[in-house]
Parts: sequence; structure tokens; C-alpha cells
Amino acid sequence: MSDEVKGTDTHQQLIALLTQQQAQFRVVEHDAVGKCEAVSEIRGTDLGQGAKALVCKVKGNGVKKHVLAILAADQQADLSQLASHFGGLKASLASPAEVDNLTACVFGAIPPFSFHPDLTLVADPLLFERFDEIAFNAGLLEKSVIMDTQDYLRIARPELVAFRKI
Repeated sequence: MSDEVKGTDTHQQLIALLTQQQAQFRVVEHDAVGKCEAVSEIRGTDLGQGAKALVCKVKGNGVKKHVLAILAADQQADLSQLASHFGGLKASLASPAEVDNLTACVFGAIPPFSFHPDLTLVADPLLFERFDEIAFNAGLLEKSVIMDTQDYLRIARPELVAFRKI
């Protein structure tokens, strides 16, 4: 699947879900940029409002699990905290093939919603404590969603796990 097509189904599925759930949100179209700082400037949002999505794999101690870990874009992940939360020994970023299989999105375009049964959704609570809205790429690098934080929590229902570096 080409990068132009990849993510289109995810984007449409996401917008349909948000609409059906009557979420307060808006879609912002912009140039495809890869850096969180640049896209937050284009969106007109604070860097800390950005929901950074990391596809990780946790393993060890008999654990083998894929996790979609969401944290504020102005924070760094501590993957060892994520691993220990799930009882694993280590966590790492998933391979591009695993990301493609689990999200059907290119790196940087993954929304903070899991549409795959083998991808467990967790989010660091700091993302929801500072702003009334969060922002994220919506399956495509050139489309973002800015939505009400409480609507996100209600619809996505992530497990809240503190895994940012302190």
C-alpha cells in the first residue's frame, strides 16, 4: 500500500467514530510535517496538547504484548516503566512492519485510538491534566484532529499508566 493511501481507512474510521459518539472535535488540514514542534505550531496548539502515539512491544517473563502508548508530545517515554506495568522485562518500539500491521498508518500519523484487537491502548495521565483539548495526527500526516479531552477519554477509554521520564 502506498504512503498516500495508507491511513485513509484509519482516518475515515476515526472521523466516523468521533461523529457517531458526538465528540467535540475539528479536523485541521496542513502540510505533512514529521516533527511534533512543527505540527503543533501549524495547528496553533501547545506542544503539550499533542498526543504522541508510540507502538511498542513488551516482552519477557512470559509476556508478549503490543501496546499503543500515548503521551504528551513535550514528554519522553520511559519504556521500562511500560514493561514493568505489564509484567514484562523490557519494552521497545515496534518494527515498521508491526506498526503497519497493527495501525495501517505511517510513523507519525498514528492516532491515539486502537482499532486492532491485539493493540492495547494506554495513555500517560499528564496528557489530560493540563489542557481541555488534545491534538493528534488522524491517520494521515496532513490531517490532524483537535478534540475535547474528556470526549477522548470517554470514547477511547485508555488505561491510564504513568510512563513518562521524570
